[in-house]
Amino acid sequence: MADEQEIMCKLENIKEIRNKTVQMEKIKSRLRSEFEALESEEKHLKEYKQEMDLLLQEKMAHVEELRLIHADINVMENTIKQSESDLNKLLESTRRLHDEYKPLKEHVDALRMTLGLQRLPDLSEEEEKLSLEPVCHVTSRFTAMLRFVLSARPRVAHETPKNPRENLMSDCRPTTHKNIQSQRL
Repeated sequence: MADEQEIMCKLENIKEIRNKTVQMEKIKSRLRSEFEALESEEKHLKEYKQEMDLLLQEKMAHVEELRLIHADINVMENTIKQSESDLNKLLESTRRLHDEYKPLKEHVDALRMTLGLQRLPDLSEEEEKLSLEPVCHVTSRFTAMLRFVLSARPRVAHETPKNPRENLMSDCRPTTHKNIQSQRL
């Protein structure tokens, strides 16, 4: 009986070994699939990180592009302010010259008439270059005004600016020595 009991005990052990082996194989199979899923997820995570890096690089490129656009806007705002300032100075200078010219011409005309001479022609009659004509619309962020003044600028054929970012007011500013030199460059 001891042999039978020993055999039964061994059979029980064999049965337990078999059950535990089957259970172990199931777990091993699940482990394999988990490892495959883990490897797959790691691969996906790596791809996601690479895509994120590319997106961040693209974002930084756009940020730099926006920074450059903002810098260009600031330059254009400063150029416009400077151009408006130059235009206002030229308008004042033109007004002063006109104010000096007008009484002087009237005085010369009066003197000529006392001698029986004809009056001198008006500026617009004398030279086509010097005429009363509208000056460009001066546009700032807040106001736009149309000004008429006596303009002493020579008429120039309109030409296409060489630089697309060239000051938009340049075609309506009186030509000066400084402008002529800058146009040659």
